[in-house]
Amino acid sequence: MEFSVVAVAREDDSPVDEPLRMGVLADRLGYREVWAGEGPTWDSFVLATAIGRATGQVALTAGPVPVSVRDAYTIARGAASAAAVVGRPVGVALGTSSKRVVEGVHGRDRVRPAAALEESAAAVRRLLHGEVGEPVVPGSTFRRRHRPPGGALTVAAFGERAIATAAGYADRMLLDLVSPEQVRLLRERLVAAAERVGRAVPRLAAWLPAAVDPEPESVAQVLGSIAGYMAVPGYRDMFAAAGLGEAAELARGGADRDAVLRALPAEAAGAVGLVGDLSAVRARIAAYAEAGLDEIALVPATVGDPDGERTLTVLAGV
Repeated sequence: MEFSVVAVAREDDSPVDEPLRMGVLADRLGYREVWAGEGPTWDSFVLATAIGRATGQVALTAGPVPVSVRDAYTIARGAASAAAVVGRPVGVALGTSSKRVVEGVHGRDRVRPAAALEESAAAVRRLLHGEVGEPVVPGSTFRRRHRPPGGALTVAAFGERAIATAAGYADRMLLDLVSPEQVRLLRERLVAAAERVGRAVPRLAAWLPAAVDPEPESVAQVLGSIAGYMAVPGYRDMFAAAGLGEAAELARGGADRDAVLRALPAEAAGAVGLVGDLSAVRARIAAYAEAGLDEIALVPATVGDPDGERTLTVLAGV
């Protein structure tokens, strides 16, 4: 099992510069990779560049970038630009994001998201490997001046068509907030999809909330993340399957986030992540590994544990 660290701005009262500090901490602790998450607060390529300039060795992945708000060339150019400034490889993660973000933040229509993901993945994969001197895109009179960014292409997937896209184009498939049981099922689907197109099975990673020996406020922060995702139909169904049916039904009926949060038991924090004392977290890691997960991308709770330092320090030694 490999471990990486997710440095993403939480859309709450967390400090705006928290992802930068987390990236520096991950590098100091010896983690191999930091994900620079995209969101309403940070542009992922700018964040990846800032973390890269402040660190010495950690690999970088920007995203997941919502494919409905950036064209393929813009995504590949962002990775190549970041890599040129940082001086080491930068990878890209693609995803469909949610209607709340695509339409509510960017003002773009989130139509045909699965098709948009497939089209973007095919184009970005080709562009990530273009050489200096080639047209920036086929048929263009403009020539590529940056070297390829050198990082992996990751596709965030959950539904059947997105999994097929990951199998067809990605080096790695990304899941988010999943239980070991769901990892097992989704890995089976990924393996089958890769066999259909005759490709090697991409590595399988998951963003998972993490809090070792958490303070109550740390658990509350993780529960708040789960409650926020309950508004997304696919995740809502997944949480229901993980035993959180009461909260899922409230969300399906249109209840607000606070009502959904009140319906979540404290144990829900550990249903889709690594939350508890070290022995419980170790057992959970083993369960994810047995289910077929190759990489855990740690999303450490930071309330009650500034920058997730306690959790990241402990897990760096696991």
